[in-house]
Amino acid sequence: MEGKITLSHGAGGELTFEIIEKFFLRGFSAHSTMGGIGLEALDDGASIKTGEFEIVFSIDSYTVDPIFFPGGDIGRLAVSGTINDVSMMGAKPVAILDAVTVEEGFQFRDLKQIVESMDKAAKETGVAIISGDFKVMPQGKLDRIVIAACGVGVVERGDVILDSGAKPGDKVLVSGTIGDHGIALLSKREGLGFETEVVSDVAPIWDVVEAALKIGGVHAMKDPTRGGLAGALNEIAKKSKISIQIDEEKIPFREPVVAAAEMLGLSPYELLSEGKAVIIVDGDLADETLQEVRKTKHGREAEIIGEVKKGKPGYVLLNTLVGGTRILEKPLGEPIPRIC
Repeated sequence: MEGKITLSHGAGGELTFEIIEKFFLRGFSAHSTMGGIGLEALDDGASIKTGEFEIVFSIDSYTVDPIFFPGGDIGRLAVSGTINDVSMMGAKPVAILDAVTVEEGFQFRDLKQIVESMDKAAKETGVAIISGDFKVMPQGKLDRIVIAACGVGVVERGDVILDSGAKPGDKVLVSGTIGDHGIALLSKREGLGFETEVVSDVAPIWDVVEAALKIGGVHAMKDPTRGGLAGALNEIAKKSKISIQIDEEKIPFREPVVAAAEMLGLSPYELLSEGKAVIIVDGDLADETLQEVRKTKHGREAEIIGEVKKGKPGYVLLNTLVGGTRILEKPLGEPIPRIC
């Protein structure tokens, strides 16, 4: 195959899925094992079945720039993001394995701060960091630090939640404001002046997921990381073969986030969050679920922003403030590279 990989190919949009499909799905012979969820699901993780339970696994690598940002750092990001991926599949996070690679010359004080952040984030959810690896690359061969993390969670057999589970009549719930992480990092990176107003929302949000699961009507979940809200909703709509209609006026955005997005020519719907969840829940249980989520530390600003429809499968439709309706498309790539 001719051509070269660009930053956009790793940004979580349509170009990323092209790479996954052309190289990994076609390149690997076995996609699942022990009756569990496998690679072909293209979900937040995978599972294996054992006895009465399913063990859910997720894995991700974190290359954020800058590594220290308003509201967090790469260590908190790695642990929180890993916990959240396991949580989005309905599994209680229990353990993390990590691999940390640094550039020669990396400061001991920075490594110490990052490790402390990882430990603090893990303790917030009662997760143990049970194993890992540490390597050093020659100077100039790596941009400071990369962290890879594998999450492990447990759920009762058959209760794994997938992106493909949304049903007509369901409601769309978001657990809080959208786009905070993207603007916080961009402000720090580019010196835009918003960093005193917007801090990253990076956090482990098992408390939100556990509260929603307790009600019993959750059909699908996704954290709006790469690709933001637009990316998460489009993935659910496509995999579930339904359409999703959301109301612009109901989506919780912080004013500085919208202002920064407008100034930079970015869509706030594509800005990522690192401490929020999109939860698709049974319409009859949506209000009760919303009230439970709002009782949690990380779900106080939760809102119901739309509903799932039967027609126009694969589409996400946005009811605008001016009274029209437009298609909300999945991003081709991430508008802000190296953000998670």
